[in-house]
Amino acid sequence: MSGHSKWASIKHKKAATDSKRGKIFTKTIKELSVAARMGGGDPDTNPRLRKAVADAKAANMPADNIKRAILKGTGELEGVNYEEITYEGYGPGGVAVFLEILTDNKNRTVADLRHLFSKNGGNLGESGCVAWMFSRQGYIVVEKAKASEDKLLEIALEAGAEDLKEDGSNFEIITPPDSLQDVVEALEKNEIEISAQNVAYLPQNYIQVEGKQAHQVLRLMEVLEDHDDVQNVWSNFDIDEEEIANYSG
Repeated sequence: MSGHSKWASIKHKKAATDSKRGKIFTKTIKELSVAARMGGGDPDTNPRLRKAVADAKAANMPADNIKRAILKGTGELEGVNYEEITYEGYGPGGVAVFLEILTDNKNRTVADLRHLFSKNGGNLGESGCVAWMFSRQGYIVVEKAKASEDKLLEIALEAGAEDLKEDGSNFEIITPPDSLQDVVEALEKNEIEISAQNVAYLPQNYIQVEGKQAHQVLRLMEVLEDHDDVQNVWSNFDIDEEEIANYSG
């Protein structure tokens, strides 16, 4: 099993508790604004905005909030100008960490990240130190209970997917970045529920971590994800299910 998908599963369970809805709204509003600024305010012609709107609706964000965020992005309403940045570093056990950031204050963000890495057994690295370990791909998660492997594979490959893998109770579908939306739409057309979808930075190889280091890695991922400026965290760790079950956060 891949460390990334395990972390995605943990995040999915945590999100279900609804305890971090405020943070989810904050991050989604940023993404709506940046997507609208980069590609225009019409979701029909802007795939990134279309996904952001879908994510906002999935988080039960009010329609007025979505509209305001888009209008701020297109400049029709006054808003904050967010900068897209990536940062890289190392976690406990030497695992690689790749971060996607949206911030209105780069100096504040880098200071916060350096502190979080240091406090949790890692260190923020130089640009390029781990990026080469990841490849940018479309990534979709479907629970095994939602579709058979044969049906899922047929639909996904026909729509442009490259691979389908098993990961515990989930199937992972890997696509070229430009084909992600086509595969998502094909699955939705066939009424197959999607647990997660993203243009992801997936690791080419994994590092096994155990015991105390495993819990330190999970804690680092959690505090990084919790930061308002961090949109996505990608890592190459692999952890046994037992370690995850024993992790209390």
